[in-house]
Amino acid sequence: MNLILMGLPGAGKGTQAERIIAKYNIPHISTGDMFRAAIKEGTALGLQAKSFMDKGELVPDEVTIGIVRERLSKSDCEKGFLLDGFPRTVAQASALEDITGSLNKKIDYVVNIQVDPSLLLKRLTGRRICKDCGATYHLIFNPPATEGVCDKCGGELYQRSDDNEATVATRLEVNIKQSEPLLHFYEELGYLRSIDGEQEMDAVFADIDALIGGLA
Repeated sequence: MNLILMGLPGAGKGTQAERIIAKYNIPHISTGDMFRAAIKEGTALGLQAKSFMDKGELVPDEVTIGIVRERLSKSDCEKGFLLDGFPRTVAQASALEDITGSLNKKIDYVVNIQVDPSLLLKRLTGRRICKDCGATYHLIFNPPATEGVCDKCGGELYQRSDDNEATVATRLEVNIKQSEPLLHFYEELGYLRSIDGEQEMDAVFADIDALIGGLA
């Protein structure tokens, strides 16, 4: 099964990706992991990517696409893969169609975990972290026994600056604008399948499992 996982920040992509790869034993391929592996292996494209990353610049599409092609050609992708964080643009999605075609593969589904942005705002701004031990809590989903105090070590809990409401709202807005053309592209191709991400995590996975189970 060849899958692309999509969803806005806070939609639960990470949790569901872990469950998919654990059950179906396919590699979870994220852009960051691909770059790190290519750099570690010292490939020509990896070194090109590193030169941009070292300067804090975005890696150009042609380099990213080349690294994706190399990664999907590896033997562990023969039975499938789960792409996460790529493609990010319609140009990248179009290039991915060329890559998969040249490798005699096709994307089976683009699984989009849908959650209302107002709920995502609550999810993302509710995170609190212990200053001492780094334990993570959530005011709604996993609150500490005593407000502002870590259950594990008694340390003070704080909110990361990038978890404040204004920053999170901006991040969501940027992601929505970025993902809409991509979702439309995959809807036109007939790959897009939306999953209700507002359910409990187990129910979300059950829906994904029901969708992709027939591909195994």
